[in-house]
Amino acid sequence: MGRTRRRVSNPLALAVLTCLRERPMHPYEMATTMRERGKERSIKLSYGSLYTVVDNLAKHDLIEAMGASRAGRRPERTAYRITDEGAAELQDWLLELLGTPVKEYPQFEAALSEMAVLSPAQVLEVLRHRVKELEQALADERAEVAGLPWLPRLFLLETEYHLSMREAELAWVRGLVTELEDGSFPLLREWEHWHRTGELPAGLPAEMYEATGTAGPGTAPGPGTAPGTGPRPGGEGGR
Repeated sequence: MGRTRRRVSNPLALAVLTCLRERPMHPYEMATTMRERGKERSIKLSYGSLYTVVDNLAKHDLIEAMGASRAGRRPERTAYRITDEGAAELQDWLLELLGTPVKEYPQFEAALSEMAVLSPAQVLEVLRHRVKELEQALADERAEVAGLPWLPRLFLLETEYHLSMREAELAWVRGLVTELEDGSFPLLREWEHWHRTGELPAGLPAEMYEATGTAGPGTAPGPGTAPGTGPRPGGEGGR
């Protein structure tokens, strides 16, 4: 089952609709409420993008302006309320997001897919650094949650999920670091050989030479050839 094409699909719109589901608010109050509840940990929040999202929601009749008000010397602020259509959209959107998994594209996963461009030594160095960064981030986030004992779990589930994902990532990266350190990572010597010589060693499937655009065993690499820089199947020079 695919995702519905939303008229306003920015995750910040989900937070705006949720705020207005409670009561009418002006954008500044929405931002303050989100920050008080720590929503910026899971949703990218800035005043510029917030006002754009509010305008788009109003344009599509999911929220509506109630008029401007002024408090003291502050500038006038327009309050908004959710429409019946917006409330229905909020419920349908949440049900879909919670129940339908989709392919997401994390930057770390993208980097892992191209990791062979770097040497094993370079990868080991940066992964050791990543382990330290993850350990510090987890410690900071756990301390933050510990400082909110009054907040029910119902309102901390996104943080709980994030911590679980970070813990799983840390365990996986630690395991990869160990394999690189003790030499048990598959094809580690071949990977190192590739970076030293620009060619894959003997004994590997022919498809690997084609996929990497690298010279086969016993063939000297061309001038300037480096791992991962040769032609790929279906690409220019690979047809």
